[in-house]
Amino acid sequence: MKIIFAGTPEFARVALERLLAAGFEIPLVLSQPDRPAGRGMKLQASPVKQCALAHGLAVAQPRSLRLDGKFPDEAAAARGAIRAANADAMVVAAYGLILPQWVLDAPRLGCFNIHASLLPRWRGAAPIHRAIEAGDQHTGVTIMQMDAGLDTGDMLLVERLPIAADDSTGSLHDRLAELGGRLMVEALEMAACGGLRPVPQPADGVTYAHKIEKAEAAIDWTLPAVVIARRVRAFNPFPGASTALAGEAIKVWAAHVETDTGADAGAAVPGQVLAVGPLGIRVMTGDGVLVLDELQRAGGKRLPAADFLRGFALTPGQVLDAPATATVAAA
Repeated sequence: MKIIFAGTPEFARVALERLLAAGFEIPLVLSQPDRPAGRGMKLQASPVKQCALAHGLAVAQPRSLRLDGKFPDEAAAARGAIRAANADAMVVAAYGLILPQWVLDAPRLGCFNIHASLLPRWRGAAPIHRAIEAGDQHTGVTIMQMDAGLDTGDMLLVERLPIAADDSTGSLHDRLAELGGRLMVEALEMAACGGLRPVPQPADGVTYAHKIEKAEAAIDWTLPAVVIARRVRAFNPFPGASTALAGEAIKVWAAHVETDTGADAGAAVPGQVLAVGPLGIRVMTGDGVLVLDELQRAGGKRLPAADFLRGFALTPGQVLDAPATATVAAA
């Protein structure tokens, strides 16, 4: 079976490697254009492009696939490459470009998408982040037959995956990427023999996983501790939950909710540091106490709380996200 593969980040690279290992012929790979990255902001190829080139695969990087859009010449060139590939199917995984109808219609079997959620829950750009942020107990992968809507196509294969209490977006991403690659191989093998049975998505339970914005990373200490803890996990590794003390930014990479809140929390205000020590930094929230376990100063390394405190003066009574002069007497 001939497959065109369209994807860009690490999540998609895992699937591409799986398809290659399974022996599928891939005459063409589509990926987003190279982007500036790193401290030097040098152009860097996507993980999918790097993988494709390492395997000697042809790569196209149009900025758009719309023949009537801003880059019609690039779209037309991509159309020529897609037609020349004469593929049976296209596999799409976190590609990042909208596929016009002419692309959906090009392969004989259409376009199959690897989506990291249990559709119709968490359609959209950030299903892994939003599932953790919302406190979902399970997520999974849906292999979907693509149509013109936003993640609205028929479901072909679905498999659930539990979300662990300590899962971050990073750890859950890696498990979902492996699951997605395996399921896509299964779907294509079933498609080759006519064994797929498309199932329409239910009308109930539709939610949207909106793109993560950097502004969301700022910790609002008036929220309940359980909500902040979920956001810390959801925004790890990007964009990283953040707070500040005396104007200095601090990233919070890991935290947990204190199950037995001490008496010292009674008169504290949200954001107030209650205690510091080798077991973490206890901070009052709008409801409950959050213990900060792993932190990072700007330009520094991620450190367990005990190591972080050796190089950062933090004392009970100080208030995070407050001006330099704002210190509340410790309870």
